[in-house]
Amino acid sequence: MRNSGIFWIVAAFMVLIDLYMFQVLKVVSQEAGVRTRHFIFSTYWAISVTAILLFALMPFINFDSWPRFRNYLFATIFGLFLAKVLAAVFFLADDIRRGVQWTVGKLFFQNTEGENMNEDAISRSSFLSWIGLGLGGTLFSSLLYGFTNKYNYEVKRIKLAYNNLPEAFRGLKIVQLSDIHSGSFTDKAAVQKGIDRILKEKADIILFTGDLVNDRAIEMTDYLDVFSRLKAPMGVYSTLGNHDYGDYVRWESDEAKRNNLESVKRLHKEMGWRLLMNEHVVLDREGQQIALIGIENWSAKARFPKHGKMKEAYPGVEKYPFKILMSHDPSHWDAEVRPHYPDIDLALAGHTHGMQFGIELPGIKWSPVQYAYKQWAGLYEEGKQKLYVNRGFGFIGYPGRVGIMPEITVIELI
Repeated sequence: MRNSGIFWIVAAFMVLIDLYMFQVLKVVSQEAGVRTRHFIFSTYWAISVTAILLFALMPFINFDSWPRFRNYLFATIFGLFLAKVLAAVFFLADDIRRGVQWTVGKLFFQNTEGENMNEDAISRSSFLSWIGLGLGGTLFSSLLYGFTNKYNYEVKRIKLAYNNLPEAFRGLKIVQLSDIHSGSFTDKAAVQKGIDRILKEKADIILFTGDLVNDRAIEMTDYLDVFSRLKAPMGVYSTLGNHDYGDYVRWESDEAKRNNLESVKRLHKEMGWRLLMNEHVVLDREGQQIALIGIENWSAKARFPKHGKMKEAYPGVEKYPFKILMSHDPSHWDAEVRPHYPDIDLALAGHTHGMQFGIELPGIKWSPVQYAYKQWAGLYEEGKQKLYVNRGFGFIGYPGRVGIMPEITVIELI
């Protein structure tokens, strides 16, 4: 209830955007018949008013029994609003251009030539308005289509070469998972298929880099049997992510929050995963050894916690020729790992999800999240050190994926 004022302010801004959009809509539909225009206007306002009212009333609606519906509802309303804002940017830019041309015409061309110039500016305005509407419509359609991609798992394969890797570990196949976010799942069969794809890889070791749940341990109840199927000859190892601490929901007491975190930790054990809490283990293969380090969430971003303790996890691994670090937040790499631990060969992270929205094509890799995170998806290299950022197995907030698909990473060390 305390955030209802913010919702109403945003709703008021949505009304202003809609009024602006409606003026453009009248321009681009002026050649249509009366009935057609009436249908267009009625449909537009019916959808817009419904979206605004639902958004404004969201703080007063109890979503406890159907929280996932809230995600779809909010994503649809926000997608529609974002599409209108995108279109409005083009409209505003064109209106500024028209205003400048009109002013120039009034000041310097008080004749027929000037009048014609202004009429021409108006006609081009209609053209650019269609461009704005087209781009906004494309964005909204993409966000709706993204609902169908949230279980469209992609296997990303990468080979990483190291001179200092012990011979026994050459050819080691690692499957990395990250950001399961079990509280967002609605299709158990689809998740099962994702697990089937992982098992088909026959990995030597499976590493999970945090965010098992959205907030509460109970979210894993229906999926414990699914993820318990994950097995590998050298084991399944895991770490905690920022969401695993339960920081994003209200708890009836501090004790309840602490108990939830302990329950989340127990889930890893129940599934047969070895949760690394600011510690390391030694991996042995044919008598040769490397170190695997796992820390709690540590972020260079102020709004995320710094529970990770490299000073506890690192001592003792100096003697091993090759070191792998599991650390949920990729900002940890530049902030602490590279400056202070230059002998960590491979760091594995997640957290960003690639924002679940972006473009990944040959020669093109873009997502809005790159303006917040320097390393946000895929492989990054600095000197002899490498970081791989997994795009996430699950999803949160927006219940979909556009351009950035859910990922299963297969890493082969050579």
